[in-house]
Amino acid sequence: MSDTHTADIAVIGAGIIGVACALQLARQGHRVVVIDPQAPGMGASYGNAGHLATEQVFPIADVSILKRLPAMLMDPMGPLRLDWKYLPRALPWFVRLLLNLRPASYRRTVAGIRALNEASLGAWQRLLHSIEQPQLLREDGSLLVFERAESRAAIEALQQRMQQQNVTVDLWSGDAVRQAAPQLSDDIQGALFFPGTGHFIDPFQVVGELAKAAKVQGVQFIKQRVVDGRVEDDGVSLMTDHSVVAARQVLIACGAHSARLTAALTGKKVPLDTERGYHLMLPQEQDRLPFAVTSLERKFIMTPMAGGLRLAGTVEFAGLDRPANMQRAWQLHRLSQGLFRHDLSAQGATPWMGFRPSLPDSLPIIDRVCDGKVLLAFGHQHLGLTQAAVTAEMVVQLLKPEQLNLGLPTRGAYRLDRF
Repeated sequence: MSDTHTADIAVIGAGIIGVACALQLARQGHRVVVIDPQAPGMGASYGNAGHLATEQVFPIADVSILKRLPAMLMDPMGPLRLDWKYLPRALPWFVRLLLNLRPASYRRTVAGIRALNEASLGAWQRLLHSIEQPQLLREDGSLLVFERAESRAAIEALQQRMQQQNVTVDLWSGDAVRQAAPQLSDDIQGALFFPGTGHFIDPFQVVGELAKAAKVQGVQFIKQRVVDGRVEDDGVSLMTDHSVVAARQVLIACGAHSARLTAALTGKKVPLDTERGYHLMLPQEQDRLPFAVTSLERKFIMTPMAGGLRLAGTVEFAGLDRPANMQRAWQLHRLSQGLFRHDLSAQGATPWMGFRPSLPDSLPIIDRVCDGKVLLAFGHQHLGLTQAAVTAEMVVQLLKPEQLNLGLPTRGAYRLDRF
């Protein structure tokens, strides 16, 4: 250990949530240090779908997952994949997921996701305006299209379920879809349009701009890996691979890597797993779509960005250690064939895989424990980008819990001790 760093608050994790939190904490006058072995935004935040998914108020799984389990194990290219070699480790997590699909638990999950999502757009508007970068978010809405006539009943049922959760949604005809997005195929029967959503033109740039603003506020970024830590009488000591960091408080916001440090500092074992997400970036397709478009039947999303069209959306459960199966990324291009009048070009395409932190009840942990010395903000599954700005506002308020009043459900929905 060659160096010792001191801070009021040490943030572990330089993804979108960690950097947003660091900026907001520094604005409150705290000396903040961010620790991550990678540069800001180089983890899951680099390659997410870029969709501000405020409409996604339902968890990724429902009771139909039991019927899909054989396909999840056998089809390596399926939209929801469980690596059979990982099954023994994943089984306890999936059992807890199934238990959380019971009616009362499911209602709590939906209420918790909805509350965060309803506050997310406003929080992002405030955050981006505060760094004078509002153009990074396009508030143009998004579409969920369907191609088969027999899918109309499912679309209409989904529309009704979303309206019951106060999600603003309109049913569009196929002609209305093509009027808004002329390059889409004539085979598209219709769509649900979500006006309260949007997309980021470059998620990596968003993290970069927030990190730049954080540095102006005095935030220090340390490119090291935290290997251990302990809570002491006067704060927290963190041991990295090169130094010791002493802080009054620590915020664990390192996504899918948060469980080990949470256990080390709090003694609490968290049932955190990872949804491995893939994307394929198509640099030749910058002008195909005006906003994000998801396919109901093909189960993936296409988001227009400054660097091209990003295809994303599949989920794989295979843990943190197994090599990426980049064929899953290339599969996204095959899935896109037939959705447009002319197929997308894969010239110069680049595949990517990242880890989304997922808890079995599909809710994040946003909490303060150990007499306030340990703050937690992780487990946002595929909604990390969507919920990052509101999470940062909540973390600031965790420093003064009596002021925690964002119109959200009781803080118990996101507490560590629910597990």
